[in-house]
Amino acid sequence: MKNDQRVAAALAQATDTVAMEIGIGILDRIPRLIAEVFPQKRAIIVADDNTWRAAGRAAYAHMTAAGIDCDGPFIFTDRDLHAEWHYIEMLDARLASTDAIPVAVGSGTINDLCKLCSHHNGRQYMCVATAASVDGYSSYGASITYKGMKQTFTCPAPRAIVADVGVMAAAPAEMTAAGYADLAAKIPAGAEWIIADFLGVEAIHDAAWHIVQDGLKESLADPEGVAALRPEAIAPFVEGLMLSGFAMQAARSSRPASCTDHLFSHLWNMRNHTYNGVTPSHGFQVSVGTLFMCAMFDRMYRTDFTALDADRCVAEWKSLDDTLRDTEALFRGEPFAELAMTEVKAKYNDRDEVRRQLLCVKDNWPDLKARLQAQCLTFDEMYRMLHIVGAPTQPEDVGITRQQMKADVPYIRQIRRRYGLPDLGLRAGLLDTWVDGVFGPGGVWEIR
Repeated sequence: MKNDQRVAAALAQATDTVAMEIGIGILDRIPRLIAEVFPQKRAIIVADDNTWRAAGRAAYAHMTAAGIDCDGPFIFTDRDLHAEWHYIEMLDARLASTDAIPVAVGSGTINDLCKLCSHHNGRQYMCVATAASVDGYSSYGASITYKGMKQTFTCPAPRAIVADVGVMAAAPAEMTAAGYADLAAKIPAGAEWIIADFLGVEAIHDAAWHIVQDGLKESLADPEGVAALRPEAIAPFVEGLMLSGFAMQAARSSRPASCTDHLFSHLWNMRNHTYNGVTPSHGFQVSVGTLFMCAMFDRMYRTDFTALDADRCVAEWKSLDDTLRDTEALFRGEPFAELAMTEVKAKYNDRDEVRRQLLCVKDNWPDLKARLQAQCLTFDEMYRMLHIVGAPTQPEDVGITRQQMKADVPYIRQIRRRYGLPDLGLRAGLLDTWVDGVFGPGGVWEIR
């Protein structure tokens, strides 16, 4: 399927977004999209100092020259701007004073703030993307820090999106590397969804799967061009990021775009982790999580599940009460302990279900293994791509020691009910063995 056909098919499945333009030098198309998607509506640009200079000023000029009725731009000036509730309150107050359609000019933070505030104020909005840094432009829901915890608030995706790849190519190189890593994470995330579907735990949403996966490896195929910030190389993976968001709209879930690869980032954010005084970008943290998962799949393939002693595994499986006691002890003192208890309880399987899952893998291992190997890149293959674009390739690159990342594995498995490879490994009594293979002697991140 050609790219334009793929985008059209994805938009047909999306529930919120009806129009998207990707190209080089296309900011002048913004007035036409506003007139088509928001006829007879006023507009207000929302940006920060950097994104105003990158694209906001030009967008405002095009809008006013075309006769779009505009409020004065709302520009955040805080250098420490992030997706936090204080800034939601600020933007909510401004939008409450006007009926203008917000035009979010920015990347992850600006988009998430506009997304939730537009919802709060009962209107749709438009996004002008300024960096190829996230897949959240086109996804429903906004990730906002509220009362010290990163939470996803349900709210519609933008009604229209303009992605000027020329503008995005001029963004800091680390933002582009972060977006590339975020898109690459869809490869092991897809493999984990295959497992969940194979076991009858969470069925693959057919439309969402094809939106994300059909052109995924193709969109990541030129890491050298991405590293050189060539717009023609960035454009395919920008499209991939946008398609991921449309898939999440179609599935009404982030399952098409993320699994265990993202959970380390969520955990570290909830702990307010910083490196050299700043919070590592979501994409950079996900880069490390993605490589961990590729290494875990490499270890999994060495397992002969046809010889698995399912009876022994079931006999050793803990009761729900014992599991909850273990979780309570592990998370004692963590600000998100209550969340972990809720998620663990929701994900718990009794012994009969554990037996069913293990026998399903044991009886069908050659077929499942072949499907997973066709989907997921090896650690070495993923490492090469991420290294070329300048994304982190080891925990230390985001300020996490190897000892800490290994110790975090029990946590990431218990902060979300989504079923992934670590859950299968735990049920098979193999999780610790696989993790030791990653961090032990001869492992890709050997702890010395």
